Amino acid sequence: MHENPTRARQRLRLRTFRIDATAATFALAMLFVSPAFATEPAGQGGLTIDIPANIKEAKVVVNISRPAFEGDEPTGLSYIRAMAGRFKQDGVKADIVAVFHGESGYMLLDDDTYNRVRKWEDGNPYKKQIAEFQKLGVQFEECGKTMVDNHWVNADMLPGVKINAGANFRVIELVQKGYTQLQP
Repeated sequence: MHENPTRARQRLRLRTFRIDATAATFALAMLFVSPAFATEPAGQGGLTIDIPANIKEAKVVVNISRPAFEGDEPTGLSYIRAMAGRFKQDGVKADIVAVFHGESGYMLLDDDTYNRVRKWEDGNPYKKQIAEFQKLGVQFEECGKTMVDNHWVNADMLPGVKINAGANFRVIELVQKGYTQLQP
């Protein structure tokens, strides 16, 4: 019995997604156990690094399209914090672009719009972190398609957020330019 071609493509996409997510998680985890990013010198505390990650330059696009949290903290912002802080500490020339879209697009809204959209009263809880990351050189982008779908305009975004023509196309463009894609 042969499987329906549409179903086979769906199963392949799901399998590919799982592999991509696993690889991204593994790559990020490796950053934290490498000598360049270890908090203890190699060989102390029972940990010996066999394969150091000697990163001199990093071009990373963080593709933030769906809710993924570590407690109350968005996983994408955790990734950005870890990378931006360590890259700065270790003198790594880094270019980090965070592309928000889909279900996570709301994270870049200004206080008034965030309150209205999320039925909240205290403003965007991520704005302070985002502003700090922007000071470190991280570029934040919102998907124009997500904005159209939600009836948002440029003035609804946090200061410094750039609007791209479409998140998926932007991620493809950045990958073609040599960026590594991480998707929490």
